[in-house]
Amino acid sequence: MTDANKNLYYLEELPDYKVASDYSDVRGWNVMDADNRSIGKVTNLLVNKNAERVVYLDVEVDSTLIEDGYNTYQVPASDGVHGFINKDGDDHLIVPIGMVSLDEEKKKVLTDQINYKTFTKVRRFTKGAVIKRDYELILFREYIGDNTLDITNFDDKFYNRKEFDNSLRPKN
Repeated sequence: MTDANKNLYYLEELPDYKVASDYSDVRGWNVMDADNRSIGKVTNLLVNKNAERVVYLDVEVDSTLIEDGYNTYQVPASDGVHGFINKDGDDHLIVPIGMVSLDEEKKKVLTDQINYKTFTKVRRFTKGAVIKRDYELILFREYIGDNTLDITNFDDKFYNRKEFDNSLRPKN
């Protein structure tokens, strides 16, 4: 994929970009779901250059979430064919920046709007993979529970939604 077609960039790919001093750099922070269960750790930030801001957290998921995800797809054969959607090595997922809040004291990212079960079922990717718009859309639909969104309304204005409001600025 050429840079002209690329939508999202890892912050580490952009030497001229950095986390502004009035925002929290949450890389390395633990991510907790709506029930305060560990999801994993933030390993990177994903930037949309057209919007000129961070729009997603790249989270390396906890191994227990991966194991629980396998259990999610173990259903009786009588229920039809169900394949596991993730491959070995797919241990990252993205979370929209506006769907988290911060516990600065404990250095935790809180995903109060997304529960553990949702995280076990979503499609993951391998570290450093190019994030494509169809993957963004699939995850976004899962997170907000709205399957009516389609690719025709997926342009740079997509990031003007409340789910992408930057929540890394400390609350005063």
